[in-house]
Amino acid sequence: MVGGGPAGLATSQQLSQHHVPHRVLERGDTVGSTWANLYDSLTLHTGKHMSSLPGMPFPRSAPLFVPRREFLDYLRGYAERFELPIDTGRDAERIARTDGTWTMHTSRGVLTAHIVVVATGIVANPKTPHFPGQERFAGRIAHSVAYRRPDGYAGRRVLVVGVGNSGAEIGSEIARAGGKVTVAVRSGANVVPLTLAGLPIQYVSYWVRKLPRRVQEGALALVRLLTELRRGKPVLPRPAHSPLDEIPVIGFHLVDAIAQGLIDVRVGVAELTADGARFTDGTSGRFDEIILATGFGAALGPLGGLVQVDTKGFARRRDRVVSLDQPGLYFVGHNYDATGGLYNISRDARLAARLIADQIARRPPAP
Repeated sequence: MVGGGPAGLATSQQLSQHHVPHRVLERGDTVGSTWANLYDSLTLHTGKHMSSLPGMPFPRSAPLFVPRREFLDYLRGYAERFELPIDTGRDAERIARTDGTWTMHTSRGVLTAHIVVVATGIVANPKTPHFPGQERFAGRIAHSVAYRRPDGYAGRRVLVVGVGNSGAEIGSEIARAGGKVTVAVRSGANVVPLTLAGLPIQYVSYWVRKLPRRVQEGALALVRLLTELRRGKPVLPRPAHSPLDEIPVIGFHLVDAIAQGLIDVRVGVAELTADGARFTDGTSGRFDEIILATGFGAALGPLGGLVQVDTKGFARRRDRVVSLDQPGLYFVGHNYDATGGLYNISRDARLAARLIADQIARRPPAP
């Protein structure tokens, strides 16, 4: 299995429950190394009751929305409790298939396997667009995955490109720390509250998604109306797509900062200049720093051209986790919606482990 984050750990625990021998390859020096290197203030948007991994709920003392450091401790404790076979410091560089056997070319040698689970998620593959004139820009450009804390941004002119959840949080954090922040919004953003009547919006979404689409849209319209009655008209343009189709911005940290005059809003970036950027409406601005909050794609690099991808860049699958292109290949951590990435990981880890155990049981005995 490739990846020792939440998806890899959850799948490993479930494979162990099915008595399937396996090994988890983690490129970092500890489990959950991606979480160890995300920004300090990151807190789960999803409630703890739907964010734990199979077999180990969060303790009652944990906050409803778990901070990054506490979640990282949880992942390490999870691996220890279930004695998961994690091979750290081993990066899967290339995965090949020959005569029904998988070959894993890693940073510490070659391994073979009959079945491979790709549990690499998305954070290992940040999307970094290239803008016209980028080579002229004299400031610093970095993807949001490299951001850690707002120290050093006070008084700096910062352009945040994109308004997903990481961009919203990072932009508002820098603005409140004294940075002069502008966000570039290409197509708008759907914004929903973190909680509704005291419940995490994720919990509400879980139940609403069981209803017919027209009822779901009606529920969204009601939430939008109540939000506008309480908070006024939205300060960000609404995109053409529904919050049901793309994960919305969860919480009002960004829109509050905009309403308070701490953050300026511009349209999409047309090109970069020596001292800043020109936007698609013809206006321009001067910036010292550009943070690309432009999202992530499925981390499928080691597979090369062995799989085809869907319109969102994820490997084509059936039954949520089974590769459509290669036998003996599974994916966990590649389903994302408003019910939460961690909830989907727990669901898919159970499913993948069961299917793998069934596949092994059907395999003819060796001669």
